[in-house]
Amino acid sequence: MAGVTVEPDTPALGRTAPAGPGEGPGARAASCPHCGTAVEGTNDAFCCTGCEHAWEIIHGAGLQDYYRRRDALPPRPSGDATGWSSVPVETDPDGICHLALQVDGLRCAACVWVTERVLGSMDGVSEAHVSYATGRTRLSWDPDAVGLEDLAATIAALGYRPRVVGEGERWDRGLLLRLGFAAFAAMNIMLLSASIYAGWASSMDARYVALFTWTSLVLATPLTFWAAAPFFEGAVRGLRSGVLHMDLPIALAVAVLYGHGFVVTVTASGDAYFDSLGMLVTLLLAGRVLESHGRRRTAEAALSLAAVAPADARRLRADGSVETVPSADLVAGDRITVGPGQEFPADGVVLDGHGRVASALLTGESRATPVGRGGEVYAGTLLQDGALTVEVRAAGADTVLHGMAARLRDAVDKPPTEILADRLAPAFTAVTLLVAAATAVGWWLSAGVEPALRATIAVLVVACPCALALARPLVASAGLGALARRGLLVRGPDVLDRLGEVDRLAFDKTGTVTLGVPTVLDPDPALLRIAAGLERWSSHPIARAILDAAVARGIPLPNAEEVVEVPGRGVEGTLDGVRYRLRSGGDGRVRVERAGAGPGPEPAWDTVGALRLEDRARDDSGDVVRALEAEGLTVTLLTGDDPATARRVADQVAVREVEARMSPEEKTRWIEDETGAGRRVLFAGDGLNDGPALAAAHVGIAMGTGATSSVIAADGVVATESIRPVLLGLRIARHSAVAVRRAQLRSIVYNVVAVSAAAAGWVNPLVAAVLMPLSSSLVLHSAAGVERFARRVDRSGEV
Repeated sequence: MAGVTVEPDTPALGRTAPAGPGEGPGARAASCPHCGTAVEGTNDAFCCTGCEHAWEIIHGAGLQDYYRRRDALPPRPSGDATGWSSVPVETDPDGICHLALQVDGLRCAACVWVTERVLGSMDGVSEAHVSYATGRTRLSWDPDAVGLEDLAATIAALGYRPRVVGEGERWDRGLLLRLGFAAFAAMNIMLLSASIYAGWASSMDARYVALFTWTSLVLATPLTFWAAAPFFEGAVRGLRSGVLHMDLPIALAVAVLYGHGFVVTVTASGDAYFDSLGMLVTLLLAGRVLESHGRRRTAEAALSLAAVAPADARRLRADGSVETVPSADLVAGDRITVGPGQEFPADGVVLDGHGRVASALLTGESRATPVGRGGEVYAGTLLQDGALTVEVRAAGADTVLHGMAARLRDAVDKPPTEILADRLAPAFTAVTLLVAAATAVGWWLSAGVEPALRATIAVLVVACPCALALARPLVASAGLGALARRGLLVRGPDVLDRLGEVDRLAFDKTGTVTLGVPTVLDPDPALLRIAAGLERWSSHPIARAILDAAVARGIPLPNAEEVVEVPGRGVEGTLDGVRYRLRSGGDGRVRVERAGAGPGPEPAWDTVGALRLEDRARDDSGDVVRALEAEGLTVTLLTGDDPATARRVADQVAVREVEARMSPEEKTRWIEDETGAGRRVLFAGDGLNDGPALAAAHVGIAMGTGATSSVIAADGVVATESIRPVLLGLRIARHSAVAVRRAQLRSIVYNVVAVSAAAAGWVNPLVAAVLMPLSSSLVLHSAAGVERFARRVDRSGEV
């Protein structure tokens, strides 16, 4: 173990305690100056060489101010940074490498500050940006001066864990373990205390009172010094930063309660009130767990977006042969081949061939569009049928797809927002401390130490801001649960807050207000039978729509013979001795043609009729839109379709405002313009192209059946075949916001009344222990009211 003495100007976080039984004359418990781990020694010594190395790195970079800035202790350095030499990185024409990493274990703004500056001070590093909100770290470096393995090793040496974006995240379960132990200890202490209180009426033997009291002390000791440690640490950090943190009165109440209980137990002179201590710590830890559960996890959305492009490409050599190469090796001017069912690995122009490209996830166009020589294609889109030879115009980071991913990364790296409880905390804490101090002095001067102690404990317990602190996480948890049970999965409490602020909505068309798949409209049964026979064995989306329509209408599927499918053109075959073929037009119709005698060897084809296919609106879209507008919200339809198609769908779903032929960038700009005008926009979409728009919106909601990257990028996901959860989300979020304000107001009123009574000596610590959970029960009542409201909406039958 290292024995380095810390410089005097570097404060060591942690507590120093006197020597315990059996320790040497100079021994004492200290803490590691880097990670706070308890150590033994006459000086604050490092707990391991890793912490010593981290301390040397920080001081060597002249960043020792980190130890004064930090709000939380870092994890212990693991030093595990092997295997990074095999991680693929992007290299620009100047030879500079670029990579985005996920860094786990960042506990506070100072962690971000020191990580950025240590990395930025390394030779060869030109950029080191760490997102406080997501932990995403963007690095640019000269590989001739420094290697990726060195950068990763430095991050690990500081106590944080670098990983490739997309790898599993290791969760810190310490807070949950503290809560579990606190609940266990509190329940057992409560049982023991209930026995003591009951024993007052039955004259319980003093031996049993002492046994139960000492057992409660044994349970309360780790409860105080381990489970409640986060509150002590928060209080100390606040004092060092010159801020009256809400943890300060909590820490004082816990310390005073434990100290009073310890003295009472040792001297057998009164009531210990360990039950108050256990309940206090458990409730507050529960609130902290609920709050931490709502933290955003959208850092990997951009990676999922970029990963849609295939990793390999089929490149044509000069001699006409084909070689398989990584898509990252493609450069402008290369020629590649793409077959049916394959994604395009780069942006380019078609040199030869024809087919149909499914680009709804990228452009918003609901139908697969035909493409031929001279047509443009984009990375990530799918060649539905046909075969193409493409000249590469843009590859890698220069593609439209990667540009969208970059914008998405910029949009999701947003700092956390301050909540009302955070703004009220300093004033609330100051008032609590002043009242407690005045109570202690007043009662000490007028009645002595014992009454002063009782009154002060009562003030600290009654005035504990647990109800104020728990209001938002408990109500938000109830709101999130109510939404989840009704088909809307929301990422966290901050999203619920923003949902309640929405004043404008924008819906994507394909897959959002519509089903996102073609549907046969009012078909002629005879034509549908012929088409179903020809398409019976095809996996084409149009074929599936025709077969679904035939099955839904009870039409037996005939078995056509000599079926030939021509990619990009259609299908033909013989049915009932007659040769038929299907041809898809650009107007959403599929023509059924019958072969007849022609002047030459080729038959003449006569059109028998046509089947009309359309992306059908969801059954409840119109009702939901009308309900939203009835509540004063403006709804706009954003789509990449042509104006005629967009207007037709808008009329079906009762949307008045329509924006047609919008590219992904134009959708995002539209949202940004609305946001710039002071509006809070909710955008709902399902396509790959919707990722940046979802992230740019005040609230982004994705349809669960949509692209994976959009689901990850969104603030919430609709898990049903309906957009009704969006309407319910707005209503429940608004009700939750009212419930939070009501609960906080009740908490403030309760504290004013209860603190006044406690300071006047009308409330002893035992009564305070009863009143404290009573104030929290008011918050629980408000939280339960969210589900009651949601059930009333369900029973009302309203959309």
